[in-house]
Amino acid sequence: MATLDNTSLHLPKENLAAEDFLPLLGTDHVELYVGNAKQAAYYYMSAWGFQPLAYAGLETGLKDRVSYVVEQDKIRLVLTSPLKSGGDINRHIDKHGDGVKAIALWVDDARKSYKETVQRGAESYFEPKTLEDEKGEVVLSGIHTYGETVHVFVERSKYKGVFMPGYRAWNPHYKPSDVGLKFIDHMVGNVGWNEMNKWCQFYAHVMGFAQLVSFDDKDISTEYTALMSKVMSNGNGRIKFPINEPAEGRKKSQIEEYIEFYNGAGVQHMAMATDNIIETVSSLRDRGVEFLTVPVSYYEDVLDRVGEIDEDLAPLRDLGILIDRDDEGYLLQIFTKPILDRPTMFIEIIQRKGAKSFGKGNFKALFEAIEREQESRGTL
Repeated sequence: MATLDNTSLHLPKENLAAEDFLPLLGTDHVELYVGNAKQAAYYYMSAWGFQPLAYAGLETGLKDRVSYVVEQDKIRLVLTSPLKSGGDINRHIDKHGDGVKAIALWVDDARKSYKETVQRGAESYFEPKTLEDEKGEVVLSGIHTYGETVHVFVERSKYKGVFMPGYRAWNPHYKPSDVGLKFIDHMVGNVGWNEMNKWCQFYAHVMGFAQLVSFDDKDISTEYTALMSKVMSNGNGRIKFPINEPAEGRKKSQIEEYIEFYNGAGVQHMAMATDNIIETVSSLRDRGVEFLTVPVSYYEDVLDRVGEIDEDLAPLRDLGILIDRDDEGYLLQIFTKPILDRPTMFIEIIQRKGAKSFGKGNFKALFEAIEREQESRGTL
């Protein structure tokens, strides 16, 4: 079995009830370390409809790295590459491939956020610092979470610039239309064997999150593989982090495959919300984004399981969009194939029609689709 060399967290066992000592306003941005930020920005603009926003590099005084910032509605991605050999960004890319380094959280007070989390046991990534220019100031601080992933607290109430000090507006001629993505619904982390509860306790104790829902290997299993998952949410529900770990199965699970190729724990996927999943997925498919597919038989009895929905079933079936229902409504969701050469990170598109859940009824069909892809890669 694969194991991760993470320091044990000595946190109290508690009932995982949210205590909102860490008010979070939303996801400020997600920073990915990538091998070629210029080309990655072109990909997210061309395939995913992100718009150019800001740039930092040699022209802004940086000597060691370059970052392109792209956005779509409330989603901001920062794509960062090294400019020289050596250094932490190169090492991170060599070990993990392209992947999420920082999940940045928008807060009212970055200094207080840092103090509250560090005094509860978080490992410091960097102490509070203030960035200033003629447009105002941004206060940043950071803590470590699973693997080499970090959380950066961003306080920007006193800043009127394009992104933050050190960046300039990026306004190229090429601006493909967006595809209707609205905000980050949730972000999923994969951790090693028997580490899920440890990191759920981290989010409960250090960040005041509550456990929203849990799934065991009976909920998430197929003939061959299984995994365990718990969903942690902050007090206002704007930040949701499902945490996955492997479970015993006859063959190598998707979590084990991820950890093998990412070389440790990390962000498995970002779920991006839309108000019209049929239009969004149609546009993405036309731009070359590849999605997992389920057998047509999935749709033969899906409405018997989920009940009446507003959408026609035919386009959902044609696109491979999955449907599930909970006590508060239903949801529509679909998952891409890995968007990187390593079979690590992918993206989920989700449209919620009242549902607060995560598609439990689709798990078996989804993971069988993932297994078919694993089999084609020879990693099942």
